[in-house]
Amino acid sequence: MSDSPVFLITGASSGLGAETARQAAAAGYRVVLAARREDKLTELAEQIGADRALAVTCDVTDFAAQQRVVATTLERFGRLDAVLANAGFGAKRGFLEESPEHWRSMVETNVTGVAYTIRAVLPTLLEQGHGHVLLLGSAAGRRVLPGSLYSATKWAVHAMAEGLRQELRQIHGNQRIKATVIAPGMVATPFFDEKPEGALEAEDVARAVLFALQQPDRVDINEILLRPAEQSS
Repeated sequence: MSDSPVFLITGASSGLGAETARQAAAAGYRVVLAARREDKLTELAEQIGADRALAVTCDVTDFAAQQRVVATTLERFGRLDAVLANAGFGAKRGFLEESPEHWRSMVETNVTGVAYTIRAVLPTLLEQGHGHVLLLGSAAGRRVLPGSLYSATKWAVHAMAEGLRQELRQIHGNQRIKATVIAPGMVATPFFDEKPEGALEAEDVARAVLFALQQPDRVDINEILLRPAEQSS
């Protein structure tokens, strides 16, 4: 077990993050669960098992906190093989909706928080010479939605994934660290107040994450776009 790969997941307390952690642990990963809700993290870590899961509270908009998560991961497990920058939330469509404070918080979490995750893990991955950075994008990051600042944040996430891939290859000369954006359509998670009909389940997206992670070294999957079968656009 001490040789098992280690997978860090932000926003791991519920929804996609929690389900990805469960599936990753079942697939042989040791998982580091990072989020703000300590009670939820502790409960999930206990479900997975203390030998396979580490819960660390973290606000992704705090870079020092993200650095502490990485340091704690290395102290506990001695390695870091993959990360999923999953933390994020949405907003109502319309530029006359929501408060400016809600917008600011969303941008800081969905965009700056993701950039902080990349910056926090990259030195370790470069030192190791291998690893995998996965960013949770969205189908909304592939097409513009009316009045959606959330959509704009996910466009930024998609750009960061490709920008990181190019940086690794062209600036660092590294071909063994992979960068993947996972872009789901509508998913039935706590993101919605009421469960949408015909949506993907969290387990569907988690399987896509594991699919990307489990490819051989020669395969670099840069993007996975998955939508519910009923979703037309």
